[in-house]
Amino acid sequence: MAILEIIEVPHPGLRAVAAPVAAIDDEVRAIAADMLETMYTAKGIGLAATQVAIERRIVVIDLQEREDEADEKADPVKNPQVFVNPELTWTSEEHSTYNEGCLSIPDQYAEVTRPARCRVTWRDLDGAEREEEFDGLMSTCLQHEIDHLNGVLFIDHLSRLKRDMVLKKLAKARKAG
Repeated sequence: MAILEIIEVPHPGLRAVAAPVAAIDDEVRAIAADMLETMYTAKGIGLAATQVAIERRIVVIDLQEREDEADEKADPVKNPQVFVNPELTWTSEEHSTYNEGCLSIPDQYAEVTRPARCRVTWRDLDGAEREEEFDGLMSTCLQHEIDHLNGVLFIDHLSRLKRDMVLKKLAKARKAG
């Protein structure tokens, strides 16, 4: 496994629309394993292949929730999930708001409102077709990562003023080193 370079805004690869994966083979499994290692190293909870300059429809997610949320010293439980060719097939009319961040826009966060629930179809690493409905943080994370596969960033869901503020804060942080 290898740690891949995460590309950051304004890299044009973040605006690319990822191509579907034709066949799930050892190469795709290796990409997914590298993406998971990269995500864990970067302390993220989700990563799309386009964020590591691979224009294929692959997403990895691990919310790394604790068994006992009240015990902040407890180690998170790893539950890595890989979604190949994920597609949103339904979203709820009800919405929820999360303070989203992104490994491609480091250390910048903003409140984003998205559908509270979604249904997704995908293939797992064995090639089996899957479909499931998600809610809460998992729903938000999946929508965020599928957006990446379509060349959309979380800041695209913000008003122009808020988006400009996030990008100015990022530029200031980069300049400060």
